[in-house]
Amino acid sequence: MGVTRLKRKDRRNKTFSRLEVQFLKLATNLQPGSRSKESKTSQLAKNNEVLASLSAK
Repeated sequence: MGVTRLKRKDRRNKTFSRLEVQFLKLATNLQPGSRSKESKTSQLAKNNEVLASLSAK
């Protein structure tokens, strides 16, 4: 039996669900004192810094 290709809609859903999981993993809040300390050079820290500077104006 041959490999069946996913229809366009299913391919799109597969991609979106994968990206959504990735986004949710990145967006989890890190509690202070947790084992996974966020590094100062992480993209999330840089983004927060930029947002803070923009909202201060």
